[in-house]
Amino acid sequence: MIPRSLRARLLAAFVAVAAAALGTVGAAALLVGPHYFSEAMGHVPGDPMGQAMAMATQMAFVDAMRRALIAATVIAVVTAAVVSLAVAARIARPVTSLADASRRIAAGHYAERVDTDEPGEIADLAASFNEMAESLEATERRRLQLVGDVAHELRTPLATLDGYLEGLEDGVISPSTQTWQLLRAETSRLTRMVNELAELWRAEAHQLPLNTEEVDAAEVAREVAARFAPQACARGIDLSVTAAHLPVLADRDRVAQIVSNYLSNALRHAPDGTSIEVAAESTPEVGRLWVRDHGQGLAADQLEAVFERFYRVDAARTRSAGGAGIGLAIVRALADAMGGQAWAESAGLGTGATFLVELPAA
Repeated sequence: MIPRSLRARLLAAFVAVAAAALGTVGAAALLVGPHYFSEAMGHVPGDPMGQAMAMATQMAFVDAMRRALIAATVIAVVTAAVVSLAVAARIARPVTSLADASRRIAAGHYAERVDTDEPGEIADLAASFNEMAESLEATERRRLQLVGDVAHELRTPLATLDGYLEGLEDGVISPSTQTWQLLRAETSRLTRMVNELAELWRAEAHQLPLNTEEVDAAEVAREVAARFAPQACARGIDLSVTAAHLPVLADRDRVAQIVSNYLSNALRHAPDGTSIEVAAESTPEVGRLWVRDHGQGLAADQLEAVFERFYRVDAARTRSAGGAGIGLAIVRALADAMGGQAWAESAGLGTGATFLVELPAA
């Protein structure tokens, strides 16, 4: 029966190896030892007395060697068992700690970590385990934060809907066209938020259907910019596209979505009468597209935060005026799903900001 414990299996393996080694040495000694003994004694052939003495001494030698080997084997096996037990315990201890820690993580204690002081592969295994635990802890933290953020975001429109519906029911509010428009705007806002969250989840889980092909991202940018041109013109914003040709391997609709979210964000923060530039450059490896505005800019600690869910640079801005704060998170998830990356650059507050995306070159 094979023992289930790692320590017991290591002990059995060490003892088996020691016994096999000793058995091999003993068999070899009994086979070749008498011949070497006869040669060392130097008996003369043809001498009956010498032959009789040689046979007696050889038998005595073999018997003494057999007893000595048996005693040595017993002592060696006992010593090997004691040493193997200590070595097996030393090897099995970190593995047992990993197993205990994994059970605690499975129970929801994601802050669990193991020591990485062990040498060699055990240290690599412990480091990988800690990386996994950190990833699980971060995922759980994001999940809890997402649940809280969604609950917070849904509370305002739901409260508005509930208040107006209660007013309509009690007759306090008259069912006018303005009332119905307001209710419809709130339901549209809820629908848009739910759809964006669903798309963000699918993108982060790499479950978005992508039609990857060679796409001219510059052409896509010009088409998207043309849709935003009336809005920019109404505010006196000069919206220009200087990208000539940018072949990338990507999904055309997702590239358009990225540019649209970038332009929407730029228009939201660009002051009236300023400018927004869309430009691009390519290398043999990647194609890079960016949108630059001359608005309030970003501090160093905001460059990564702006891509988080529900983050707003201006906390005083209302959701209806400033969006739900999901667009840039979707941009990063889409870029990652297509094998690229998205990030922001800014020299500081009051200097404007540049939002970039890199995609694999075609």
